Amino acid sequence: MLRQFGEEIWTADGPTVSVAGFRYPTRMIVIRLSDGALFVWSPTALSSELQVAIDRLGPVRYIVAPNTLHHMFVGEWQTAYPAAKSHAVPALRTKRPDLKWDRDLEDVPGTEWSNQIDQVVVGGNRITTEVVFFHHQSCTAIFADLIQHFEPGWFSGWRAIVAKLDFLTAIRPTVPRKLRMTVRDRSAARNAVLRILTWPTVAVLTAHGAPITRDGRDAIVHAFDWLLRK
Repeated sequence: MLRQFGEEIWTADGPTVSVAGFRYPTRMIVIRLSDGALFVWSPTALSSELQVAIDRLGPVRYIVAPNTLHHMFVGEWQTAYPAAKSHAVPALRTKRPDLKWDRDLEDVPGTEWSNQIDQVVVGGNRITTEVVFFHHQSCTAIFADLIQHFEPGWFSGWRAIVAKLDFLTAIRPTVPRKLRMTVRDRSAARNAVLRILTWPTVAVLTAHGAPITRDGRDAIVHAFDWLLRK
C-alpha cells in the first residue's frame, strides 16, 4: 500500500519477483508535482487497491523506468493510464519494443519536472545505465540498482553465499560487486557520482533496501567509496 515518505513523496512495496533465480522485492516511488501531476518511478504491479490510492493523489502524467532492468510492470501502467508519458533510458527502447516510449531520460531533468526533480545519468556500465533522481522538496535521492541492501536472512543456501560475495548483504547499503566490476569508464561514472554529491541529500530511497532517513549524503559516499578513491 502507498505510504507517505516525505513532503509530496510516497512509496509502495510491490510483489517479490524472481530474477536469475534470486528473489527481489519491488518498490515504486510516487512524487506529486506542484501542478498536481504524478511522477511514478519504477512502477510495481498495479493492483486495484493501489490504483484507487494513486487516483486519490492525482493524475498520473509520467511513468519512469530508471534503468534497463526496471520495466516489468510498465505495460500495466501504460494500459491503465494511456494519457501518461513514459520515460526511459534509450537502451530500453530496444529491449522492450513492445512498450510505448515517449521520451528518453537524459543527463538533465525533463522540462516537466526540472524545477522540482533533478537527475544524473550514471552510465559506462556493461550491465545497465541508470538515472539517479533527486526530489528537492523532500531532499531525497532515488536509486534503483546502483545501491542495494538486503538483510542477511533474505537469501538462503548457495544464494546467500553469492549475495554475500556480491555485497548485497554488507553491513551498510553499497554498490553490488557485479556493478563495480562491469564499469567501463570509471572517470565518467566518478563524475556522475560527484554531481550527485552536490545535492543536499538527507534521505535515500532505493528499490532494494530499507529507506535511509538521515545522513543520506554520507550513505552515498560510503556506497561509492571504491569509485571516488583515485
